[in-house]
Amino acid sequence: MSEKFIQSVDRAIDILELFSLAQQELSVKEISDRLQLSKSTVHGLIKTLEHRGYLEQKPTDQKYKLGLRLFELGNLVGSGMELRNLAYPIIQELVAKLQETVHLVVLDKDEVVYVEKVEGPAALRMYSMLGKRAPMYCTGVGKALFAYLDEATVDRILQEAEMTAFTSFTLTDPDAIKQELGKIREQGYAIDDEEIEIGLKCVAAPIFNHEGKVIASISCAGPKHRFSDDKMATFIHEVKQAALAVSRRFGYRG
Repeated sequence: MSEKFIQSVDRAIDILELFSLAQQELSVKEISDRLQLSKSTVHGLIKTLEHRGYLEQKPTDQKYKLGLRLFELGNLVGSGMELRNLAYPIIQELVAKLQETVHLVVLDKDEVVYVEKVEGPAALRMYSMLGKRAPMYCTGVGKALFAYLDEATVDRILQEAEMTAFTSFTLTDPDAIKQELGKIREQGYAIDDEEIEIGLKCVAAPIFNHEGKVIASISCAGPKHRFSDDKMATFIHEVKQAALAVSRRFGYRG
């Protein structure tokens, strides 16, 4: 541990990271139990976070929720992302052409993070949302990134990752996944056919920088019944072209 490590800051971050889409409100006792900290310690940390706007207390049941300050900082991060800004017009054009939801993701700590999502006119609720993390091995956007990482990194991730089967179509065998990644490199795109969510299908392609290194991926996704065989060729072509257009904006010449 670094000598500059500050335990109180670490614990405050632990508190913030307890909140999720499924758990948007927590009491002092719930936070204390989950972090195995005394109520007095938790109370002091919470009051500091509340004072700075990172937490808010509900007057009805005294539980806490995330504060607007986090939303403000999150918007700063999003607006400062060059990738998101450069890709957005291309994403809008792709949505207009395909009439399906388009995602943009980046790699972070061996997972993909959704940094942009523009819904099509007939969008449905799906796994993705801005800021959400997802595994690489069973999502189209994830596999499109995964396939272009160096071999040592791929092997390490396959060895360390917990291969959860989200559906009966999820590949969890490392050898089968590596074979799939090889196929993706050959064809230049990835497909998620109900691997992360039943009924959902998507086509994804990698985005490269001026050094030829993969930096992100883009996809269109929707209900499987709208991804018929006669439409797939169009979806694949348009997604690959969109990914190339974004790559060109980063100086890619491949």
